[in-house]
Amino acid sequence: MSDTKKKSNKFIRFWKLLGPGLITGASDDDPSGIATYSQAGAAYGLSTLWTAFITFPLMASIQEMCARIGLVTSQGLAGTLKSHYPKPVLYLMVLFSFPAIVMNIGADIQGMGAVGNLLFPSIAATYFSVFFTILLLILLIYLPYQKIAAVLKYLCIVLLVYLVVPFLYKQDWLIVLKATFIPTIQFNKNFISILVAILGTTISPYLFFWQATMEVEKVKHAKKHLVINKKVMQEMKQDVDFGMVFSNIVMFFIILTAGTILFNGNIHQIDTVEQAAQALKPLAGNSAYLLFAIGVIGTGLLAIPVLSGSISYIITETFGWEQGLDKKFHEAKAFYIIIAISLILGLSLNYIGISPIKALIYSAILYGLTAPVLIAIILHISNNKIVMGEYTNGKVSNILGFVTLLLMTAAAVILISLYFFY
Repeated sequence: MSDTKKKSNKFIRFWKLLGPGLITGASDDDPSGIATYSQAGAAYGLSTLWTAFITFPLMASIQEMCARIGLVTSQGLAGTLKSHYPKPVLYLMVLFSFPAIVMNIGADIQGMGAVGNLLFPSIAATYFSVFFTILLLILLIYLPYQKIAAVLKYLCIVLLVYLVVPFLYKQDWLIVLKATFIPTIQFNKNFISILVAILGTTISPYLFFWQATMEVEKVKHAKKHLVINKKVMQEMKQDVDFGMVFSNIVMFFIILTAGTILFNGNIHQIDTVEQAAQALKPLAGNSAYLLFAIGVIGTGLLAIPVLSGSISYIITETFGWEQGLDKKFHEAKAFYIIIAISLILGLSLNYIGISPIKALIYSAILYGLTAPVLIAIILHISNNKIVMGEYTNGKVSNILGFVTLLLMTAAAVILISLYFFY
């Protein structure tokens, strides 16, 4: 067998190994996340590039715990909470998660619609928003799980466009390297706010629920009964680590794009993804503009099914209703109705006067309130031998988990203080 063929086979095996971790990581770079990273770069140049190296181990540790919980318990996070924790804790998570995720969906739909209008100015943004909503709803209801998983997996490739955009503009790579490895912190309200925003948009509670549930779905769809052993755990960890690396690389390159092109072009305020795309056009040319815009639509098509699927799994597991993307509509009506409601409510936000920026602020506050509580619960479950058996946390997982908990708690306190007391 030739070396080329061996390498090809090795890549195919690795690609098949990837699944929930890659999709979860890629979906984290949704249109609202892109807006946050673009604003970080536009406002502060390359000063926040180093955050990509901080968020990676934190994301990877928490998502790996969630995946492990799903594999060991054969339940999503909501189901595990229901089985082992007081009901009020679970109901509070649902109460905070539903509006936060719906507003996140709304911001993403509006972002996709606005970017669609930029690419095709003769068609109003509203029509694009409606089109994307209907398209996603049809795909989620009519495609079987295997096809949905495959579509989401290949949509991750769209995010690679963000790795190209910075190379369309002349870069000083020594300055980039310095900003990457030597942290810069400005002790003022606005800079601290952007750090909190970056932390909040990369470590979001809906990803915890999705990761655990998708591991369960993956096991259910294995060709033969899957015995959970160290090999399975190792493969899961590789998938999660690769997904989080991919997510943070994309984040890094979006900040790099905005931090060189927009910041150097004296554009320091970016509130929405379409503003970021529009601002790139005169500064970096049509290619950068088109790639950035296409990336926004691609990542929206990837992230919104994850968001709507997450909330549907949370609610159906909470109330013991039939659920699963593998089920047909008549087999899990409540599950698909919840997905439809979340998409329709997200689409309707713009019509009731909640702009994408307001939606992002509200969802950030709700995520900020729930994330520390959820991380504490995930840590507790992951160290519970009764639940996890031999697959409890190791020392490194606990250290990274507790660091994440402390940072997210601090972020929540800062976020609430900034929006309610200043």
